[in-house]
Amino acid sequence: MIGEEMQAKLCQKMTAELEQYRKWLLGQPPDQMLTHALEYAIREAIVEETKEGELPMTQIGPLLKVRKPLAEVFQQWQNHQVGYLEGIRDAYERSADAISYQQEQRKKQREGR
Repeated sequence: MIGEEMQAKLCQKMTAELEQYRKWLLGQPPDQMLTHALEYAIREAIVEETKEGELPMTQIGPLLKVRKPLAEVFQQWQNHQVGYLEGIRDAYERSADAISYQQEQRKKQREGR
């Protein structure tokens, strides 16, 4: 099997796993759905990245060998979610910078009148 075929097979396997998780999630009470909403969104993002990204064979091969590759990738993300938290911190910083810039521009406009 060539790389593209292997990646397609991995995508199919992960998509089926995501659908199974989705069905389970929809059967849960609303409070449990909310508790697992972020987990579902991250799993969905992992599947999308698998579809769109060009994964090296060194990553595809081992993931194809496990029963639940999506769960494996999610577990690793969960154990190392520093990037996720850094993204939130970065969003705070960028938001504050954008607001400050907009306020500065409005101030300059008022002073220029």
